[in-house]
Amino acid sequence: MFDLVADVERYPEFVPFCERLTVRKRQSDGERKALVADMTIGYKLVRETFTSKVTLDREALEIRADYLDGPFRFMENAWTFRPLESGESEISFQIAYEFKSRALAMLMGAVFDRVFRRFAHAFETRADEVYGKASG
Repeated sequence: MFDLVADVERYPEFVPFCERLTVRKRQSDGERKALVADMTIGYKLVRETFTSKVTLDREALEIRADYLDGPFRFMENAWTFRPLESGESEISFQIAYEFKSRALAMLMGAVFDRVFRRFAHAFETRADEVYGKASG
């Protein structure tokens, strides 16, 4: 699952409302990798692009995205992966954000809330496609 989430260039294929994702820069420090990426989210007539620094820490089983530029005052999200004895994984996804302006928050807040709520489901569906549907 770490690899599925880390493969950010594939997000436009399955993440709802993700129209484009472009990696601008990559850095590597052993098992820890970092990249800077632009993601464009679109819903009906609303389109916003924001830039994040994504840190892929395979040893810690964590992926963090820290906001660099775009319509937010701040945005940060983190994925953590915990292997279970059954061979499955427990995955946690957390996100926090605030728009720069109150007007933009009123206009776009509901759209982004809807987008981020659907992200988890999109990754579950993608995992079923890539790794096979879990039994149970």
